[in-house]
Amino acid sequence: MQALSLQPISTPDIQTQETKQAKSKSLWIEALFRLLKSKTSVIGLIIITILIITAILAPIIATHDPTTQSIPNRYQAPSGEHWLGTDELGRDIFSRIVYGTQISIRIGLIAVGISMVIGVTLGAIAGYFGRWVDQIIMRIIDIMMAFPSILLAIALVAVLGPSLTNAMIAVGIVGVPQFARIVRSAVLSVKETEFIEAARAIGGKHGRILFRHVLPNSMAPIIVQATLGIGTAILDAAGLSFLGLGAQPPTPEWGAMLSDGRAAIQNAPWVVAFPGVAIFLFVLGFNLFGDGLRDALDPKLKQ
Repeated sequence: MQALSLQPISTPDIQTQETKQAKSKSLWIEALFRLLKSKTSVIGLIIITILIITAILAPIIATHDPTTQSIPNRYQAPSGEHWLGTDELGRDIFSRIVYGTQISIRIGLIAVGISMVIGVTLGAIAGYFGRWVDQIIMRIIDIMMAFPSILLAIALVAVLGPSLTNAMIAVGIVGVPQFARIVRSAVLSVKETEFIEAARAIGGKHGRILFRHVLPNSMAPIIVQATLGIGTAILDAAGLSFLGLGAQPPTPEWGAMLSDGRAAIQNAPWVVAFPGVAIFLFVLGFNLFGDGLRDALDPKLKQ
């Protein structure tokens, strides 16, 4: 008699679930490899990493207190004592830029977080339920997009009051339409797939289908928009601070530094040059990384 070999029996559901998890994991790994092969995205990632390290180690990197005034040392040119010079109140520009990195990162994350939470929720509801729900939500989004983003942000800050917190809220609300439209488009394509129809057929509730199946398969455009949105949020917040509606003195915010130094741009150009370069590098880093991330997560570019 031949001995019978016993093998573990796996149900089709377990096999299907394991197959889906393995396939999803492999797709993300392939996207990571494509991202790291892109020179522009790597450059952007390096810039972002340097900015994050600078923000974390600001108390160690900064050579002076960013708010300490020294009127006799006002408008000093870059030197060994003050690497990037001093401003109209004698404050060290290098230290203010270093501490301004913390503020800029916080602005970007909080503003994009507000945009993402509201925009993803509205876009997912509009795309999934459709009909009159879609019409109402998208008409509101169209009205918001009819206004230039900076003007809408100024109006919101004028109502809420000038402060850094209110500027972040205003910039976050201004970014809602972009997330809502992107998520709605992704949900419209995902909800018609076979596995969503199967989830409905077995009696799955709308909330479970939407947040357990539809949104996880729409994450790629959300991640890309969040990355690109951080750079836009920094620009908008800097514009509000430049107009006196964002960060208030003596907060070392880059837009406010540009506003304070614009009167001395001819006699002391370093006062506005270095904060402007900081904003440029910050936005450039996130835009380069966001572009590379978009290409890496695009299934059409898969070899």
